[in-house]
Amino acid sequence: MTDSETKPPVICVFCGSSSGTNPVHLQAARDLAAELHKNNAQLVYGGGTFGLMGELAKTLVSLSGPDAVYGYVPQGMVQLDKDRQGKKVIASSVTSKIERVIVDEEIMDPEFGRVLLVPDLHTRKKAMAQKVLEGGPGSGFIALAGGFGTLEEVLEIATWNQMKIHSKGVLLLNINNYWDHVVAWVKNATEEGFLSRASAGVVMDTADVQSALGLLRDFEKHPSAF
Repeated sequence: MTDSETKPPVICVFCGSSSGTNPVHLQAARDLAAELHKNNAQLVYGGGTFGLMGELAKTLVSLSGPDAVYGYVPQGMVQLDKDRQGKKVIASSVTSKIERVIVDEEIMDPEFGRVLLVPDLHTRKKAMAQKVLEGGPGSGFIALAGGFGTLEEVLEIATWNQMKIHSKGVLLLNINNYWDHVVAWVKNATEEGFLSRASAGVVMDTADVQSALGLLRDFEKHPSAF
């Protein structure tokens, strides 16, 4: 057995820093955290403490400990807070509420796991993807519900697969039919000749959280089957 085969899987999860209006999405984040714990998987995510991001990270830390979570935060989200005597803080891009106070470039948060500051959004995407590529069998990318940023991350990481930058699967957790329109667009783009069937197969979807990590493992073994 090689060293790579003994490493835990690393799952990058794209999701919103908002909770949304339907509680099924928060529950999906908790359920996904439970699956990550069950499979001894590490989480890589956008570093937020609010919304689906925060629920996912907090739940996994409560189950697996802070070493299981890596959150990457771009410096653009760091600002000086006058009410805290000019201390550096990270604020939510959705609510502008203070998420955490920054003491160093890397923080071990006992509630949300490791936080790493990176220069910008592009560096964050590269660092998150690199962490996945360093993971063991079954590593890959999952999307819960989210907004512009989540959709953009899903499409970019799928494009990176198309360009042979990585060979991992991208899975939409289609809770409450959230991703139906994206799934339909991928199908239409394929039928209209703008996506090959192989490229379209990179983006999978399921409403079953318990099957998510198995689908990523199967994709890794047999990418042409999707």
